[in-house]
Amino acid sequence: MEFTILIYLALIIVGFFVFMYFVPVNLWITAIFSGVNVGLFQLVFMRVRKVPPRVIVESLINSTKAGLVLTTADLETHYLAGGHVPSVIKALISADKANIELTFKQAAAIDLAGRDVFEAVQTSVNPRVINTPIVAAVAQDGIQLKAQARVTVRANIAQLVGGAGEDTILARVGEGIVTSIGSSTSHKDVLENPDKISKLVLEKGLDSGTAFEILSIDIADIDVGDNIGAKLQIDQANADLKVAEAKAEERRAMAVAVEQEMKAKSQASRAKVIEAEADIPLAIAHAFKEGQLGIMDYYKMKNIQADTAMRDSIADPLLEKTDKKDDDD
Repeated sequence: MEFTILIYLALIIVGFFVFMYFVPVNLWITAIFSGVNVGLFQLVFMRVRKVPPRVIVESLINSTKAGLVLTTADLETHYLAGGHVPSVIKALISADKANIELTFKQAAAIDLAGRDVFEAVQTSVNPRVINTPIVAAVAQDGIQLKAQARVTVRANIAQLVGGAGEDTILARVGEGIVTSIGSSTSHKDVLENPDKISKLVLEKGLDSGTAFEILSIDIADIDVGDNIGAKLQIDQANADLKVAEAKAEERRAMAVAVEQEMKAKSQASRAKVIEAEADIPLAIAHAFKEGQLGIMDYYKMKNIQADTAMRDSIADPLLEKTDKKDDDD
């Protein structure tokens, strides 16, 4: 008997907690005293739809106290779509206090797009400063300048859905800085008036199609870099030197080839001369035999040959010394 009573008591306790889970009476009473009209069965149906009633009721209480007119259906729909209901409510309240026009549909769309809608409203109220990376550009006189800018932006609520982010802003500002410095005749002009860069960049409307509105662009720092023009001229001079050396080597190779060809022709001519000289004894013998050459003529010819050989022996050392001197030069 006592065991049966314990079982009934346990079932009653479990049933009570189940009832309290599906029927959050405390939350319903809190909503009533907060001036929010939420039915008890609505809270039960939220449990059935797997929507946390506390999140919906507390968000509805906050919005009602702030003077916003919202319904539980709007909040449930946004929650079931994967949105962050408390963040949207905080954003709507902040926008309302700052006199920024923001509807629930806009806030829900921004939240579902993956952006932090509350942070966007804060950025719209308190503009944010974005520091660009160091941008290097070359003026027309060949001097490189390295500049860094500070971009003050605020959120553009109307462009938050589908608008480009901070990376696009930084890229466009960097492009504008490069264009401004590159169009300057001298780097000294940029150093004297760095505000020219800001004015030129702002005139381009770089915030078009982005989720931000650019308020100002200030040049935080600008330094002189390398002399790119001089480096390019040096590189061009080295390239021209290598081309000239290659052409000179080509001409030298052609001259050597011509010289070798001339030597080959000279050797061929000498070979022909030697071959012709080999026929001379036969011709002399034939002349003796035919009676066309006398003995005295033969002796005269031998004397001439001996004189020629003596002159050649005297001239050869002189020619060798001359050739050696030319080679040394």
